[in-house]
Amino acid sequence: MSKKSVGRFVVVAVLAVAGFVGFQVWQSTQSAVPKGIAYGNGRIEAKLVDIAAKEALRVKEILVDEGKLVMPGDVLVRMDTATLESQLAEAKASVAAAEERTAASKSTIVRRESEAELAQTELERTRKLFDKKVNTQEDLDRRTAAAKVTKASLEEANASLRTAQQQVEVAERNMATIQTMIDDAILTSPVRGRVLYRLAETGEVLAAGGKALTLVNLEDVYMEIFLPANQASGLKIGDEARVTVDHIPGKAAAGFVSFVSPEAQFTPKQVETRSERDKLMFRIKVRVPDELVTAYIERIKTGVRGVSYVKVDPNAVWPNWLQDLVAPPKKPEEVSAILKKEPEVDPPSTATSTGEEKSQPVTP
Repeated sequence: MSKKSVGRFVVVAVLAVAGFVGFQVWQSTQSAVPKGIAYGNGRIEAKLVDIAAKEALRVKEILVDEGKLVMPGDVLVRMDTATLESQLAEAKASVAAAEERTAASKSTIVRRESEAELAQTELERTRKLFDKKVNTQEDLDRRTAAAKVTKASLEEANASLRTAQQQVEVAERNMATIQTMIDDAILTSPVRGRVLYRLAETGEVLAAGGKALTLVNLEDVYMEIFLPANQASGLKIGDEARVTVDHIPGKAAAGFVSFVSPEAQFTPKQVETRSERDKLMFRIKVRVPDELVTAYIERIKTGVRGVSYVKVDPNAVWPNWLQDLVAPPKKPEEVSAILKKEPEVDPPSTATSTGEEKSQPVTP
């Protein structure tokens, strides 16, 4: 090969290397995170909700399987209430009996009142005749005693009525308690969520507090990240944020800061590298808006890794690759098309709270 050919080859190689390096530098500037924006690794998370029996009963029917999406108020489990139904019937009979005793006491009071009025009238008549020397002292004493007896009988009847009324109240409360136990035997979903675990089967007897199902609460979907004090100190609830996930590069979801820990802690091993875990950090929760979760609820999965970005400076501007936001689709069939859209610029593959680009952390 001639010297001239070698020179041309060297020139071409140098230009190629320079072009490659220039492209890498340009790409890094395009995907760099501006000052005023902090970020950290995290996972999509949601709270777990246990569906448990309030009373010790047998499982009659489980209406959902694992993976089922449920809404607030949906009936999930029915417990066997045959014993409670018998107790309720007995309680209703007790209420009816107490009401009958109340009615009888009221009738007795009417009779005692009439007897007391008659005894008082006869006493007054006897006293007048005694003053006129017509009746004897014995007649007056007898009428006085009779009036006292009828008055005491009236007071006794009133006491019996109060006792009967209290018995009615106790019986009604007992009936209401049993009815509440029957109502509580129908286990419903308190949240919008997905069945994660089915922990019981039909025919099993659950103790009080025994778990039948575990749900993933999809009403509170968030990502936790950890930031150092100099970044976390300026954050407040409601601050603007962005959430990205590793399997959908180039797409971000608008979020907001829903929690800032009031105390520092060591970062957990599943989030940061060992060197990062040696630092005290503040836990930050970035929540995904409900309307976005609702639109993509069939695709929401906890444990998916990603990166959350938060503005520690309100004047900071989101980079272009964090402005391509996932928005709720107008039609269900648009979901796949939105999530499969190719990104214009690749964001950092994985970020840490220190602002340096790093590869996916490995848990030691």
